[in-house]
Amino acid sequence: MFKDIIVGVTPTGIGDCAVKAAMAFARQFESKLYLVHVAGMEQGWGSIETLEPSGETARIKEVITENYGKMLKDIPDSQIMVVPGIPHNEILRLARKKNTDLVIMGPHTKEYEETRSKMWGMAGSTLERVSQRARCPIMVVHKEVTCNDPLFSNILVATDFSEQAECAVSYGGQMARQYKANLSVVNVLEGDGNRSECKARLEDTYGSRLDGLSGVSFDACRGKASMEILRLAKQGGSDLIIMAHHSKERDPEKAFLGSTVTQVALNAPCPTMSVNRHFDLRCGLMYDQTGKVVEVEATA
Repeated sequence: MFKDIIVGVTPTGIGDCAVKAAMAFARQFESKLYLVHVAGMEQGWGSIETLEPSGETARIKEVITENYGKMLKDIPDSQIMVVPGIPHNEILRLARKKNTDLVIMGPHTKEYEETRSKMWGMAGSTLERVSQRARCPIMVVHKEVTCNDPLFSNILVATDFSEQAECAVSYGGQMARQYKANLSVVNVLEGDGNRSECKARLEDTYGSRLDGLSGVSFDACRGKASMEILRLAKQGGSDLIIMAHHSKERDPEKAFLGSTVTQVALNAPCPTMSVNRHFDLRCGLMYDQTGKVVEVEATA
């Protein structure tokens, strides 16, 4: 399903859970895997243009190869890449070049261990920049991931009925069809909204798009959005949470990763997938813009 995967790595090994998850997915799907480190931030922006000629990028690559080389032996189509530059620019450039259909990221700075909740909320972080501009879904992994069979059994999609959230629901429907997984579509009410009316709106808005899925449920609750999404994910045994990376801001070039997504991604019991536009799974099933199957092609 995921044919080309990029995962961000560091020489220090921080964010190891994201790397291990990427490796597990690459093994399961026989994917091409690119372990990418963008050098420059630690060395100082003024030295970016000298990193490669000085041999610094080669030195960093040696360190990363020493850390992960043995783990990559059973992933023949894998590559460790160290490039100088601005992290989000280089990750996005590589994702476009390789036609990547999944980028996996974790908290990749030393400050994460002490101030993880604050770090990803900082405007301009690599995660935010990649999420807002990526042409593929971004998976945020902050804890160990176990590759079960099927990979996903209980998928939760959070929606606020925005245009961007519709893309998240559509992608969730595709994932649920692919894995024959249960799909829970939820909305957290603001203020004094009526739960019954909200649930009815969920069914009316998304029900027809999810026809054919046997394990679909709709739920509405009231409270702080991040806390309620986390509560429902834990209660439902979710192994994947899908959310729009922004919703109120219509221009993805201006929007940053929403605080709700940040808080969910940092505390979720499972990976959180950030979606910023309509995507199709690269598999035998073909989908329309609403996530319905429109054609089945034979695979080679």
